[in-house]
Amino acid sequence: MSVLQMLQDRSNNTCELCGSKENLSQYTIPPSLNENVANDVLVCKTCLDQIEGTVDMDTNHWRCLNDSMWNENVAVQIMAWRMLQRMRAEGWPKDLVDMMYLDEEALALARATGEHEDEANKIIHRDVNGVVLEHGDSVVLIKDLKVKGSSMVAKQGTAVRNIRLDHENAEYIEGRVDGQNIVIITKYVKKS
Repeated sequence: MSVLQMLQDRSNNTCELCGSKENLSQYTIPPSLNENVANDVLVCKTCLDQIEGTVDMDTNHWRCLNDSMWNENVAVQIMAWRMLQRMRAEGWPKDLVDMMYLDEEALALARATGEHEDEANKIIHRDVNGVVLEHGDSVVLIKDLKVKGSSMVAKQGTAVRNIRLDHENAEYIEGRVDGQNIVIITKYVKKS
């Protein structure tokens, strides 16, 4: 059974955040790279567009989190926590976050993207041209890079897709080059 089918069974074919039954798709919670039921949620297009920032945040749409934050699935709880953190300046989301309980492991994963940080304290990753890098972006290496601890050289012009950000250091990103996960310094990449 595919991950999507398991999510559909788990949620009775409804968005696990707002309860919609239309335009559903699987969403893998960053910074996870591999799909599995523990890291994914089933969401509608309205939720997905706002999660990914392709449309403006409609805070009234997210009042549904009052119910979904109590979902038994940790992935749903994490997404509810992250969305509430994004809107905490509104007032009511902060009250809901204060009521939530996540165990240490789930809270660490929820905080992995920095949603809970104030804008002034967030670590911002920028490429060589100063363009902001986001989790899942694609970048191109601008020079040959010797990979420490191996004989591999990542060649200039190599595309690195679906990058992950280091949430403790603005100069580091992670990605796969020639089938190997490596850490890359941001000043040696440009966003593609």
